[in-house]
Amino acid sequence: MTAHVVHRPVVARAPTRLDFGGGWTDVPPYSDEMGGAVCSAAIALYATARVGEGDGTPTSTAGSGVATTPLIQAALRRAGLAPGDRVELELKCDYPVGAGLGGSSAAGVALTGALAAWRGAHLEPAELAEQSRNLEVEELGIAGGRQDHYASVLGGALKLTFGTGGQVAWQRLALTPSTRAAIEARCIVAYTGQARVSGTTISGVMDSYRSGDRRVLRSLDRLRALALSMSDALEGGDLDALGELVGEHWSYQRALHPAIPTPRIDALLEAARSAGALGGKALGASGGGCILVVAAAGRVDSVRQALARDARLIPVRLDLDGFRLLND
Repeated sequence: MTAHVVHRPVVARAPTRLDFGGGWTDVPPYSDEMGGAVCSAAIALYATARVGEGDGTPTSTAGSGVATTPLIQAALRRAGLAPGDRVELELKCDYPVGAGLGGSSAAGVALTGALAAWRGAHLEPAELAEQSRNLEVEELGIAGGRQDHYASVLGGALKLTFGTGGQVAWQRLALTPSTRAAIEARCIVAYTGQARVSGTTISGVMDSYRSGDRRVLRSLDRLRALALSMSDALEGGDLDALGELVGEHWSYQRALHPAIPTPRIDALLEAARSAGALGGKALGASGGGCILVVAAAGRVDSVRQALARDARLIPVRLDLDGFRLLND
């Protein structure tokens, strides 16, 4: 990274994501030893970071609803900024905290990319994703995988695969306009109102994997396979198949750790199923946050109404850009 400082403000944004399937298989050591796969899509709920000239002391401001002050401070440290550097950093997020949408990763991507641009550096997509992940894993000691950071950097619908040594490959899923419209209409996200902390659950799952828990290993293997099938279903425009796969995914996902399912999540998923959902699951590490359900064609309104009685609906609109500098 160069020492040149750009004196005009830099504004960057990064999207959150829906993890249709394969989450947990992107987390070491499973991803490094067995290989992982995730099917995801970025959505138009954003973390926006602004870097501008300050009064000589690095400062940070978190916007309303943001519980990421340690992440902001870690980003400043990682960028090598110190007293005497005239910089001010602000972060705003337009999604609930702890919602299972990869929000902390989107914030990390936005912060890392904005600070790099402020310093006059260009980061390739993989470099930006890995540097963002390092904020959480190395600076803050939070266990986690790679899928959220790559989804936020790249945008669009993705098949992500994870191999030995932390290698990551991605394929952009080709979606027709009608498939995009169907995803935005039939994939319904509802916020339970219960924020969750993912690091402890992730550590618990990987501890069980390390100990040779056959139930956990079998579940992780199946989640990986389901993610690959979901990628095929999306490219084929088969939302019915996607819904069935999402429902199967939840049966294996919830078996990973007792903190993943909650009575509230189960009640919401059952209400959605009774109203016409083909399948549903919790997003992210669960234990709260958001759920995703895929409604049958012609049953979208009834599913939305059933969920809206007890949860806050989150708009689903695909983001195709990923990380962006807004004032280039």
